[in-house]
Order: sequence, then C-alpha cells, then structure tokens
Amino acid sequence: MPRSEQTERNKSLAGNVERLHFLRILFIHRSPMDIERCLHELRRVGFTVSSDVVMTPQQFTDLVGSQCFDLILAEYPSPNWQGAGVLDRLRQLKKAIPVIFLVHCVKRETVAELILKGGCDCIEIGSISHLPVAIHRAQEEKKLRDERDRAEKDLGRSEARYRALAGNLNYGICLCDLDGKFLDVNDAMVSMLGYTSKEDLLTVNLKRDIIQDLAKCEQLFEQSGEGRLMNPVEMNWTRKDHATLKVHLSGQAVVSGQGDLNAYELIAEDVTKQRELECRLRKLAASDPLTGLANYRHLVDVLDKEIKRSERTSREFAVLLFDLDGLKVLNDRYGHMTGSQALCRVADVLSFCCRDIDTASRFGGDEFALVLPETSTQAANLVARRICDSVAHDGKGPTLSISVGAAVYPHDGENIESLLSAADTAMYSMKAEGASAALSKQVAPGR
Repeated sequence: MPRSEQTERNKSLAGNVERLHFLRILFIHRSPMDIERCLHELRRVGFTVSSDVVMTPQQFTDLVGSQCFDLILAEYPSPNWQGAGVLDRLRQLKKAIPVIFLVHCVKRETVAELILKGGCDCIEIGSISHLPVAIHRAQEEKKLRDERDRAEKDLGRSEARYRALAGNLNYGICLCDLDGKFLDVNDAMVSMLGYTSKEDLLTVNLKRDIIQDLAKCEQLFEQSGEGRLMNPVEMNWTRKDHATLKVHLSGQAVVSGQGDLNAYELIAEDVTKQRELECRLRKLAASDPLTGLANYRHLVDVLDKEIKRSERTSREFAVLLFDLDGLKVLNDRYGHMTGSQALCRVADVLSFCCRDIDTASRFGGDEFALVLPETSTQAANLVARRICDSVAHDGKGPTLSISVGAAVYPHDGENIESLLSAADTAMYSMKAEGASAALSKQVAPGR
C-alpha cells in the first residue's frame, strides 16, 4: 500500500476517535516487544485497548470460553500451533471473533491460504502501521455480518406467526382475489407501497401493477389448498412513485365453505435495505478501496474457483501479474498523490482491457493480477503486451511502465501457490531484463 494512502487512512481513524469503541484484544504471541508495538500503534490512532496474552491452545480455549474479545492477533507461524489452528479452535468453540495474523516475511501463497481458511488479514510485523486500518476493516465487516445474520433470522415464518402479524405495522398484510385485485390491506402495506390511503391502494391490481416478475408471480399463486402455506418467494415490487422494492412474500390460499379457492392472504416484508446491506458487505470484502478492483482476498477465491472449474472441464486459464515500475521514484519525485494516481491509471487500463468473465485485482502495494478464464499461453501473452502498451500510452503524465509475468493452468502450476509463483518469477525476470537494458543504455556512450 502506498505510504500516502496508509497515512490518509490512519488520519481518518485518528480524526474519528469518537466512533471507535473500546477494543478488547487477545494476543497469541511469544514476543512482548511485538505486542507492545501493536498496542502503541493502535493507541496512537485513538483506539482504547485492553489486552490479554496466551501462547498455548489450552490457554486460548480457557480464556475465550470465559471472556469476550473483539479481536484476536495471532503470531504466524507459531511453535505451539499447527498451521492456522486458531481458526479451527474458534470454529469448535463456535466463536465468531475476527483473527488477524501477525507474520514475518511469509509467502503470498501462505497469506492466501490463511485468508481462505477464514483469517481477516495478515500484517507484516515490519509494516505494523497497516494494523489500525486492518482492524477497522475487520470490525466493519463483522458488524455488517452480524446485522445481516440478525435480519436473516427474521425470515423464518409459520402459520401461527402469520396470524399474529395481521395487525403488525412492520409487515404488509393483504387479501386479494384470484386475479390479483386487492380486497383488503393493512396500514403497513399502504405505507410500504407509498400510497396515501387504503382506498387508494384498493384500486390497484397486485399482479398487473405491482409485481414485476410474472414468472415469480405465477410461482406464488399456483399453489392452493385450505390452510396450506405457500412457499415463500422473493420478488421486486413497484411502488406508487415507480421505485423498486424488494419483498419477501409468503401466505396461504383461502377457500370457501364449498372448498373452492377464492382468495389469497399474503404477508410481505420489505427486505430492500437488507439486500443493500448484503451487497455492501460483499463489496467491502471483495474490493480494493483505492482502485476499485478486486482485492487479494477475492483474487484467491477466483483462482480457487477457476482451478475447480478447470478440473471439471479440462480447459486451461491464465494468470497475469503486473508490477508498476519505479513507484518509489514516482512518489519521491512527484509526491504520493501522483503515485496513488498512477496505481489508479493502471487499474483503469486493466478494467478497460477485461472481458466480463475476467477478474482484475490489486495484488499488492504496486502489483496487480488478472485472471483470464479459458485462455492459452499465446493469448495471455497477447493480452499482456496490449496492457503494457496501453499503460505506456494512456495519454497521461508522467509516463508509466509495467512489468508482467504469465502463468497458465495446469502447465505452469496445478494450485494457487505454484501458479502465482510461476507468474511472479516471470514478472521479475522481465523487470530484471528491463533494468539491465536501461543500464546498458547509460554506459553505452563510454564504450
């Protein structure tokens, strides 16, 4: 991450201290010095911190079972834990506590494995200034997940609950005939659909004027039988102001004394905000905040899915790794804002050159990755050259250059680690050749 971006994030955290709650941290770590560095960095940006330290799995189990923690900072690797054992132990204890690993010069592939297993992030001890941002993000993600889970628990319904909700102001209740004409509605339904009165809404037809998806409409209304609950369905409705409303709908058929179906009783829950919350959570978890590209965590997920898909279809795919040449020089000469803009320029080119099925991501501070499904080595090399040329001639200043390396599954590797390693080796080989060529030009006049 560029220094300017990290600095701005830390300033943002420090400037909003009032929004940071008390933070209870459990360290799984052997080094008091590293623990103190973490605590110092967090207090510096405004966190109020209380901490405990354990080293063995048994100490961890005892403390987590008896006390509450907001976050776990775990040393990796640790002589007392096998792999990412802390994540397995948390699952056994049924504790949803975010875990950030504190690492020393581990491979990117190891970071990918830890994230796939459920870790929130990995922070190098040598780059501990990144820790406050990682913790803030982990807290936000947990908050959104908790809100989503609470909302989803409300989706379960039973006939008894349906009857109890008839006068509830939080759920829209209506009675309509077989053609969709409203026969009766409660106040919540009137408010949900943006009408001014019951009389106003009773002039509207549910099937014709409100339900947008006719297939889902038929799915809902095709069921019948006295006292039989309909299978719930989620669909889009149209409000009076033409805005779209996402609704979770369920109900039951109403039959006459002679056994004829003559109406439907329906209960509607507005889940628009819940779906927006889920979308926001997915975006937060999968995107890089500076460039808008996929982040490293999402890249790992995509590679994992592509490998599984290729195992089924026997079709190869390619991974391209890009490195922005001379980012430090750009930062020193033009300032960190220009450096951040340079990263965004590379991201724009990657997005422009992508197909819908491709995934562009920010791989690291000045590195990017592009996953190309169903792409051969030759095609991948063509894409790489086109991207390098587009970056160099994007019409903006200062002029940029990037190094690139390609790896194709399964020829260059059959798992995430080997693929990224092959692409990384190829990329740095290109970077070394470029540096050698530049040096030759500098010494040529003296020959």
